Amino acid sequence: MVDKLAGMETMLSFEEAGEKILAGMVAVTETEVVDLEHLPGRVLAGDVTAGMNVPNHDNSAMDGYAVRSVDLAGTGEVRLRVVSDLAAGGYHSSILNQGEAVRIMTGAPIPPGADAVVIQEICRRNQDWVTVPCGCKPGEHVRSAGEDMKVGDKIFATGRRLRPADVGVLAAQGISQGRVFRRIRVAVLSTGNEVVEIASPIRPGQVYDSNRAGLKAALRAMGCEVMDFGIVGDHLATIETALERASHTADAIISTGGVSVGDYDLVRLALENKGNVNFWKVAMKPGKPQAYGRLGRAAFFGLPGNPVSGLTVFYLLIRPALFRLMGGGTWPKKMFQATFKGHFSKKHSRKEFLRAIVRFTVDGVNVETTGPQGSGILTSLSAANALIVIPEGPVTITSADRVTVWMIDDD
Repeated sequence: MVDKLAGMETMLSFEEAGEKILAGMVAVTETEVVDLEHLPGRVLAGDVTAGMNVPNHDNSAMDGYAVRSVDLAGTGEVRLRVVSDLAAGGYHSSILNQGEAVRIMTGAPIPPGADAVVIQEICRRNQDWVTVPCGCKPGEHVRSAGEDMKVGDKIFATGRRLRPADVGVLAAQGISQGRVFRRIRVAVLSTGNEVVEIASPIRPGQVYDSNRAGLKAALRAMGCEVMDFGIVGDHLATIETALERASHTADAIISTGGVSVGDYDLVRLALENKGNVNFWKVAMKPGKPQAYGRLGRAAFFGLPGNPVSGLTVFYLLIRPALFRLMGGGTWPKKMFQATFKGHFSKKHSRKEFLRAIVRFTVDGVNVETTGPQGSGILTSLSAANALIVIPEGPVTITSADRVTVWMIDDD
């Protein structure tokens, strides 16, 4: 067998790999209209503009008494006649006259003529009269119409990935549906004669397919449509057939295994035969052996067969790429400095990513690894909410050193 990739020995830096991948992502253009409750996780296909003020009327921010501030301009106390009791949803249409007040609940519209609210805790009610302290200022405890959103305001821009709180904002505008980019279709497959389906009988030398399960979960959390192509054995022709079939309908293909330099690592060869290879080595740990290229119209990502390596590459390089493919632009990467607890040293030149736990305390932001960092320890990634970014070259870090962390649990 002739290895057509034998000459492609140069390893890209982590940054170069990310740039190459993102440069190849062209966002989908097809859109669909989706009901409000199904919008979280979807990417907006157009700007959303406020069609009404929110709130749509001046309303009370507190339970108390709506008054004319001019009546309370002096010192001491003033006795006002209570002409109405107003709950949220009600309305007092008469203009408030001199010496009058309206009992008002939080959220109720401010009556015409009133311009302030005195909170009930400092008032004394006696049947139809209330005694209030002077000194109230115009606008006190009043939420102005349009204070949150004004007619014509751009609420959300194209490319926003909607969150549950955004649904509430849209509902406040009376919007029951949203136009979003269609879900991208991502084909997922695992390779290797040693890989077996979950819950199947397992023999010595075999492993359950945790790769595919983890990737499918991560993709669905992003809002992708997952196309499951199952497990493909270590046969070049079989792998080529599976990849070609996936490329007919998928926007992206993710395979696990078969991208390193072993006799049975055939995915990279299949990609060369049926598509185009951009790179297949990245100077990072974990995740050095990985492939990126194209199969027809589909972007192709070949991940290492090791579950820790595969999911780490997904978080760092593939998730931002798929987000751009979804129409979302730049993935909102969360990176910051934290104080390290523990000891770590490396001699190799690759950038390394340590599975870690970030804790936010009153004393600051602290981080420590989840324990042993072997690429076969899947629980180390399950326990992590972040990755510690260790720069290229020999590095030693000890307790109290400041390190860069990259949050990975933002979905």
